[in-house]
Amino acid sequence: MKNKRFIVAFISSLLAILMMNIAFAEELPLVTAIAVKGLKRIEEGAIRVKLSQKINESLSQEKTTEDIKAIYKMGYFEDVRVEIEPFEGGIKVLYIVKEKPIIAKVDIQGNKEFEDADLKEKITITAGAISDITLINDNAAKLKKFYGDEGYYLASIVPVVKRAGEDEVYLTYQINEGEKVKIKEIKIEGNKAISAGKIKKAMKTAEKGMFSFIFGGGYYKKEEIRGDVEIIKDLYYNNGYLKVTVGEPSIQLTDDRKAMIITIQVSEGEQYKVVSVEVKGNNAFSEEDIRKLIKLSPNMIFSKDVLKKDINAINEQYQNNGYTLASVVPDLILDEDKKEAKVIYTIEEGDKYRIGRTDISGNTKTLDKVIRREIRLDEGDVFNASLLKRSYERLNNLQYFETIEMSPKPRPEEKLVDFDIKVKERSTGLLSIGGGYSSVNKLMGMVDLTQGNLFGKGQYIKIKGELGGTSSFYELSFRDPWFMDKPISFGASVYKTTRDYGDFDRKSAGFEISFGKNFWEYWGASIAYNFEKATIFNVAEDASQAIKDQAGTGTTSSISLSVARDTRDNYLDPSKGSKNAVYMTFAGLGGTNAFYKVVFDSAWYFPVFDVTTIHLRGRAGYATGLFGKDLPLYERFYVGGIYTLRGLGYGEAGPRDINGEPIGGERELIFNAEYIFPIVAELKFKGIVFFDAGKAYSSGEAFGSDIKYTTGAGIRWVSPMGPIRVEWGYNLNRKAGESSNKVEFTFGTFF
Repeated sequence: MKNKRFIVAFISSLLAILMMNIAFAEELPLVTAIAVKGLKRIEEGAIRVKLSQKINESLSQEKTTEDIKAIYKMGYFEDVRVEIEPFEGGIKVLYIVKEKPIIAKVDIQGNKEFEDADLKEKITITAGAISDITLINDNAAKLKKFYGDEGYYLASIVPVVKRAGEDEVYLTYQINEGEKVKIKEIKIEGNKAISAGKIKKAMKTAEKGMFSFIFGGGYYKKEEIRGDVEIIKDLYYNNGYLKVTVGEPSIQLTDDRKAMIITIQVSEGEQYKVVSVEVKGNNAFSEEDIRKLIKLSPNMIFSKDVLKKDINAINEQYQNNGYTLASVVPDLILDEDKKEAKVIYTIEEGDKYRIGRTDISGNTKTLDKVIRREIRLDEGDVFNASLLKRSYERLNNLQYFETIEMSPKPRPEEKLVDFDIKVKERSTGLLSIGGGYSSVNKLMGMVDLTQGNLFGKGQYIKIKGELGGTSSFYELSFRDPWFMDKPISFGASVYKTTRDYGDFDRKSAGFEISFGKNFWEYWGASIAYNFEKATIFNVAEDASQAIKDQAGTGTTSSISLSVARDTRDNYLDPSKGSKNAVYMTFAGLGGTNAFYKVVFDSAWYFPVFDVTTIHLRGRAGYATGLFGKDLPLYERFYVGGIYTLRGLGYGEAGPRDINGEPIGGERELIFNAEYIFPIVAELKFKGIVFFDAGKAYSSGEAFGSDIKYTTGAGIRWVSPMGPIRVEWGYNLNRKAGESSNKVEFTFGTFF
């Protein structure tokens, strides 16, 4: 028994010694140094921070493997390996790297439709960048997308990398543009409840048609067609089809590969009605107040669009009363058997916030006070989202800034919202010297010096001179929208002008002083005094007696009043809102002329399809002499031309003298309807189609009779130098002596 115990103990000791030897033999060496070799441009420190293997630690194969992966992920190296060598009683770990070459030059070849410079603007890779295959391929994809968006669906982009030396390569994007592929047909399959025509009308992608060059469309754009899938779904959701599915569009090229047929499969499902609408979570407002905002109601067909409007209305109610972080979460409970939808609006009110600090940055020229006086929220006011939006509109309408960023920053612990307003200033000065051809003044020369933000105070000054074949005009004007830092505007101007009216010439000089005041948020009024000395001369021998009677010099001393309500979102390029105004002038406070004149003007803008606008405008005017005196010829209404009735000459839609020359009317009636659409949206370059109607009337004519009608098209551009219009109008009911059509252009404010 003892012998057996001895044998067991001996074997156990032997095994223990053996295991110790094995463990000692497998002990890994100590790392006494770490070095990086092969670096040329990259700092060694950038690699060392990625290493998990440390000095004075045992060598770890797992760590060095992870280090190799981490160095590769930096994107700067095409080869990474590890070597080990003895060093001071341990080992030195060497990370040996080979840097990717630098791209010495980026070329584009094979392109015919687009310039090299235009294509290079679409990519982010440039000379000096590291030759990274992922980056190179990503930029090839950007070029491919650009070509696809321009209708070149079959374009191929192949990046070619060529060694130019040990550390440099040349990168060439080889382009095969192919033919532009138009959309021949869009097929909608599986639809029953909604017609294919209605579906295609809602889509942004469209078949190539006669007017595609005006309205866009006709070519395949990958991102656009993806968006159309969601548009089709929303169309069905707005008609109660909550289970609709829309398949990915399939594309089939025609045999000649110049056109494509797009097929979209639709599975409509059943139509759902609203069975009930509930409101939960409201404490700040009663359920009755909330329900007044809700348009979804029992027994109506469900509509996602109405649902969104309900949510926006409830959110607006809360956010206009201080609940900055309020949100509305809709929940739909569907009864698939009865095809009914229960709608629940759950309101998360949050806390009521007030306005904290307002910090302004980026205004290197414009004074802080010029910006702050446009902000409709003061420190301590209850937060109001509508007033915040209005503040942005007012700042934008100053036309001092390229960009305006208004960032609210809530401070929950204090129930305050701070605002950071960051602006990027644009040039507000304009110096223009040159000549040209005007549709009104023929050949002309012009000098115009304007500063719209004088000394950063928001003041406006203008010096202008024009000399044309039929007229001349000289003006010096000044306007301060906050006179003496008060919310009162002050304006002053002096001018001198001459003009050839056909059967007579007129020259005049005068000055004007005006004051204005805003009332409430959108209303304003102004009063102006004007004194003018005018002379009618060079009267034709066969001119009418009315013209001969007014030959000579007269003076006008007048007071003008105006009241307007202006809700346009942008004064230069509005897309929504309106401007309604009445202008009245009374002359007879001294001077030789005495008359009364009033004009009503109403313009409305309606956004359509997000990017287009319908503009409707109507004007009516009345003028008459007072105290037994005639209305001056130059104060009459001359209808015809780019500002009134396009397609007709100046004053052609109105009374004429015995020689057929326009002499203006005592009354006017004008209607304009425009459809405005983008051509190059990012450049604010737009097209329009229009319909005009109107006429000026003498005192003996029936007001509203014998209306003239015109139609036409044009382009508009809010250029860096100011708004430009070029428009062609066609006279729809031409009479003898009238223009059949006219092309006109102008540089100035859109009407």
